[in-house]
Amino acid sequence: MKEGKIMALTTPITPTLPEQEIRALEDQITELAAHIHAANYRLLTLIRQFDESAGWAEPGLRSCAHWLNWKCGIGLNAAREKVRVAHALGDLPKTSASFSKGEISYSKVRAMTRVATAENEEFLLTIALHGTAAHVERAVRQFTRAKRNEALDAENERHERRRVVWRVDEDGCWSLHARFTPEQGERVMKAIDAAVDEIEAEQEDVSAETSAEPDRTKPMPCPMAQKRADALERLADAFLSGGGGAVHGGDRCTVHVHTDLDTLRADGEGAESSLEDGANVSAETSRRLACDCGVVPWRESLDGETLDVGRKTRSIPPSIRRALQRRDGGCRFPGCTAHKYVDAHHIRHWADGGETKLDNLVTLCRHHHRAVHEGGFDVQMGTDGVPKFFDRRGRLIPEAPAPRFRGNVFALMTANRRSGADVSAETCVPCWHGERMDDDLVVDTLFQLGR
Repeated sequence: MKEGKIMALTTPITPTLPEQEIRALEDQITELAAHIHAANYRLLTLIRQFDESAGWAEPGLRSCAHWLNWKCGIGLNAAREKVRVAHALGDLPKTSASFSKGEISYSKVRAMTRVATAENEEFLLTIALHGTAAHVERAVRQFTRAKRNEALDAENERHERRRVVWRVDEDGCWSLHARFTPEQGERVMKAIDAAVDEIEAEQEDVSAETSAEPDRTKPMPCPMAQKRADALERLADAFLSGGGGAVHGGDRCTVHVHTDLDTLRADGEGAESSLEDGANVSAETSRRLACDCGVVPWRESLDGETLDVGRKTRSIPPSIRRALQRRDGGCRFPGCTAHKYVDAHHIRHWADGGETKLDNLVTLCRHHHRAVHEGGFDVQMGTDGVPKFFDRRGRLIPEAPAPRFRGNVFALMTANRRSGADVSAETCVPCWHGERMDDDLVVDTLFQLGR
């Protein structure tokens, strides 16, 4: 062996079973894979129906993805992707038919649904049936890249039209309208999406509230627009509090709420409190904000003249907050794992005579703090020192879902056959013979189909 060179010695790997047994194993694997593909289609169909009927919202969950995470043990990101694909399949009948027969895999379908339309569905399905999952991923990736590059020609014109404007409506709500260049928009939206992801990642096992209900009878899912509003508020909090790091309760940037004890009491007659800019918030929102805040006593005469302004104090003293944070470690709502952006909640509000001590306090994230105050949920401290949470109907929310029967492969195959899926060892094997895919032809065809 010459100095400076390394000889790589490779030992050929040979099968340890006879060829006939190897072929039999191959057939079993591909046949079972096809059954799994068909079952995945049925699963996604059920997920779509479940999401459309808001079946996940009844126990106070935040979204269908959170229900899948909690009940089915599916990671939150993967669960969100399943919900997305499930809804996309509703508009792709040819893809759905092939998927239901076990001919194509979930990996292929997931990639196809990123760009599939009624016009290009059949062409993408041809690639999926005659190529591997890598071929489909590459076709989708290159088509997406080509469309992104096409948009660059208009960038200079868009740059001159960027702007942000806002106004305050009559009810005190703020309306913002913005126009960004693609680069600016991507940065802003990435920041908002990252904040949305952070909020949801903190609650991977969350059992969260539904959005507000106009008739208080049927829970409705929280729209993405509302999630982004919460995310934008979080970005503002992070900037105003000095950049990174978690901020808690009264440590957040100051929002001045002018209220009185009659409004803060549970049986008080006051309906609203006022903000510094003149807008109003409800009495229950005032109670939530006052749970964990800085308090400045302010005495006025009957004609509104200031008589005395006291010293600012904390509704939760620092020593008790440290002990509470050490005890709870984050939001205590069943299944919630949030540990940043949390508030201390008075189980019996201090305005109603509740004491500021550990057995009357519990840590909640913003979603669940709002759920307890404005969302109709309730929390009580158990005799064992563990907080108990109740939904809108007064039912105890369990700490974890009850175990369910998981099924088996024979039940899976039987169900597929009953649904009409004629699965064999060749069902999901693509009709690919090793030829190279013409990337330019694929992208050009997808562009033509989209015009």
